[in-house]
Amino acid sequence: MQVTQEKHKFLVVGLGEILWDILPAGKQLGGAPANFAYHAQAIGSEAVVVSRVGEDTLGKEILTRLGELGLECGYIQTDREHPTGTVTVELDEQGKPAYNIHEDVAWDFIGAEVALLDFASRADAVCFGSLCQRHRVSRATIREFLSATRQDCIRVFDINLRQSYFYEEIVETMLGVADVLKLNDEELPVVARLVGAKGTEDEVLSDLTARYELRMIALTRGSAGSLLYSGGRSCEHEGYPTEVVDTVGAGDAFSAALTVGLLQGTDVSEINDFANRVASFVCSQPGATPRLPDSLAAVEGSESTK
Repeated sequence: MQVTQEKHKFLVVGLGEILWDILPAGKQLGGAPANFAYHAQAIGSEAVVVSRVGEDTLGKEILTRLGELGLECGYIQTDREHPTGTVTVELDEQGKPAYNIHEDVAWDFIGAEVALLDFASRADAVCFGSLCQRHRVSRATIREFLSATRQDCIRVFDINLRQSYFYEEIVETMLGVADVLKLNDEELPVVARLVGAKGTEDEVLSDLTARYELRMIALTRGSAGSLLYSGGRSCEHEGYPTEVVDTVGAGDAFSAALTVGLLQGTDVSEINDFANRVASFVCSQPGATPRLPDSLAAVEGSESTK
């Protein structure tokens, strides 16, 4: 995607869980919203993470790490009663992760502070998922945040189904407030079952788009690429072959590239190509937030006209 320098950048928010992924090679900053924000900023937006960490060593390390990545920490709340979130990650032979997500942690208790809801009205795009809504406190805050965004804010529901931390009401409600649904080919049949959508892949995508008035559905297919469904039309991409180190964060990187492309008004096929290039690179590197090469990263910013 072509990025031109302008005075203001789009403001993009990653809303939800933040944690340490405990990987075989050591701990890595994790949580889809943080991964999303990192890549959105790397490719030309102003990105902010909204979450909560414990007042503990791991929480302080997260704030330090976000600073090292150049991300704003002003909307990361701290919690005296609950520890910073951790997830044990195991990788199979193909580098595909399996997660053990620990409960009753700080990001389950994101509070709907007045300053946070005021901040929501400034966002040009916000990406959120289902995992952080497993607890009623963060679930209520996420819904208040989304309600406080402007009508022209792009709301991306990157569903991220994890373990048993999702159910019909969350999926239905979030589809109702989303503009874009991003999911993978394993999640599509689960979502279809939850909402009662039947038929072929195209029929399910058409049903979901019409029923929830979605601007776009992004369906990722791992090494087989992706499909963007919008306006009754499908744009497919076969993906880029790569030697996979691990796939952690690749979907979040895809979502970031997709979101920035939509904000910039980029052609759908170009968005699809660029998102696949970014995700492919992330798969070739260890961890979810590798430094993007100059061919993918944006030195200059994109203008917000909103």
